[in-house]
Amino acid sequence: MMTLPRPVDLRIDARWIVPVVPSGVLEGHALVVDAGRIVAVLPAADADAAYAPRHTLTLPSHLLIPGLINAHAHAAMSLLRGIADDVALEPWLHEHIWPRENRFVSPEFVHDGTLLACAEMVRGGITTCSDMYFFPEAAAAAYDATGLRAVLGVPILDFPTRYAADAEGYLSQGLAARDAWRHAPLLSFALAPHAPYTVCDASFTRILTYARQLDLPLETHLAETRDEVDRARGNTGVTPLARLDRLGVTGPDFIAIHCVHLDAPDIALMARHGCHAVHCPASNMKLASGIAPVAALVAAGVNVALGTDGAASNNRLDILAEMRLASLLAKVATGDAATLPAAAVLAMATINGARALGLDRVTGSLEPGKDADVVAVDLSSLAVQPVFDPVSHLVHVADRTCISDVWVRGARIMADGALTTIDESAVRARTRAWSQRLAATP
Repeated sequence: MMTLPRPVDLRIDARWIVPVVPSGVLEGHALVVDAGRIVAVLPAADADAAYAPRHTLTLPSHLLIPGLINAHAHAAMSLLRGIADDVALEPWLHEHIWPRENRFVSPEFVHDGTLLACAEMVRGGITTCSDMYFFPEAAAAAYDATGLRAVLGVPILDFPTRYAADAEGYLSQGLAARDAWRHAPLLSFALAPHAPYTVCDASFTRILTYARQLDLPLETHLAETRDEVDRARGNTGVTPLARLDRLGVTGPDFIAIHCVHLDAPDIALMARHGCHAVHCPASNMKLASGIAPVAALVAAGVNVALGTDGAASNNRLDILAEMRLASLLAKVATGDAATLPAAAVLAMATINGARALGLDRVTGSLEPGKDADVVAVDLSSLAVQPVFDPVSHLVHVADRTCISDVWVRGARIMADGALTTIDESAVRARTRAWSQRLAATP
């Protein structure tokens, strides 16, 4: 008996497909999607016989990759983009950023800033963002409306802000936001104590208790500057990571952001406990924080993902750019041109980010059974010709203007360069109003 082709929602035929898992470049293949999930990645001739798609998209000059994962951002801070450039981290925070946040941050600020960030990230092929900022319920509404996948980090500090008065207040409000949005299919939550220097031992212990009870990841800025590490050693006698390890914080659900000034015992500790690191090269360079020991982390077996940090310190939410910087910085830092090749940094921007965030069963690679988080990259322009190795071109030649289409869970949120879920004129008007208010602040 002849088997009829299976009806499916979508078939995409592209010049190249890079699933990431398994590694390698596929040519003459099709990606098949049904009910928001990847059904198959197979030769086009086999797809002809096996599937009857309701829609077919042919992209003869494109590369298909998994959706990019921004493993660390402060999305709403896009409204502060460029507000205090060419300033070191501490004065940047104390004299420019925190005063404006104390005056202006509100649910409206966070919602509007997150929408602005979402528009930028979608255009750059980012389908998942790990976002750490105040009023996460307002950010959740923006991500939900946009159709982006997000992990919302509940911010926790020991000092008051417009969001909460103390660590208990941050936890209470953040967990309430989690309860309100826990059934949203593309949203999840993490606990996000800001940094070891802004959160005391007692607060970290309480946060860890909640993280384990609720099975939530725990993420924090760590060893971002030399001064941070030196102060920690002076105050506690150990590195910031060693202090957190004494408190029981380290483990496979712990995400350390920046990791610029880790020493060899720190790196061994992270490897031993299965911790994750998020590398934010552009932000670390712009704030002159240093170059993270990424090659050493990778050699030790630590899972390293990529993040942009906030647009106030980057100044762009562009994972393609972070991929190139990560590769180049690793080469110049080690003196080895073979360090962090293109395929490795693409993994950092996709499957490694998914693993760090606990999402690797649903995203991070183009594997059957996973959600269809897919990005199409057009490699037809003269600026990227000729194309000998599409993965190398993705990292070292292409930029986000090459991104043509973006799907999250099978929904096409950018189609042929046009955003489908975001009213760009409305976002532009809201951004203009905020910029006028922020610029007038002394």
